[in-house]
Amino acid sequence: MDLPRAEVDSGHIEALLPELASAAWRIRENAYVLGKTKVGCAVLSSRGTIFEGCNVEHRFRCHDIHAEVNAISSMVAAGERQLLVVFVAADRERFTPCGGCMDWILQFGSESTIVAFQSTRNGPIQRYTAGQLMPHYPS
Repeated sequence: MDLPRAEVDSGHIEALLPELASAAWRIRENAYVLGKTKVGCAVLSSRGTIFEGCNVEHRFRCHDIHAEVNAISSMVAAGERQLLVVFVAADRERFTPCGGCMDWILQFGSESTIVAFQSTRNGPIQRYTAGQLMPHYPS
C-alpha cells in the first residue's frame, strides 16, 4: 500500500494499525521456528508502504533472523530508508523487540517511531515509542 508522503501522519498511522496487525499475523504463519515462538512483523515506511517479515530460526542459533529485522531489510531492499511504525505479532505476553532489533529500528526510525505489539489476533494493541523502549539509546 502506498500513500503520498504528505498523507502519512499520526491520524493515518492510527488508521493503518489494523492493516499492519493483519499483515503481521498473516506473515507470522510463514515463520520457521525451532523453538516455540512464531513472530510476524509489519513495518510502515514514510512513503506509506507496508513491508512484512517473520522469524527464521537456524539450527546454529546465532544465525536466526528476527521478524523485525526481516521486515526492515525488506523495506531497505525496496529502496526505502525511513521507518514510521513497527508492528509485532506474537503469541506471548509483554513481548517487545530485543535490543538487536531495537538497534535496527532506531537506525531506520527515530525515538518517535511507534513500536506496537499484539499478543492475540484482534486483541488489544500495546503501543510504545522506540524512545520509551530504549530511553538511554545513544544519539
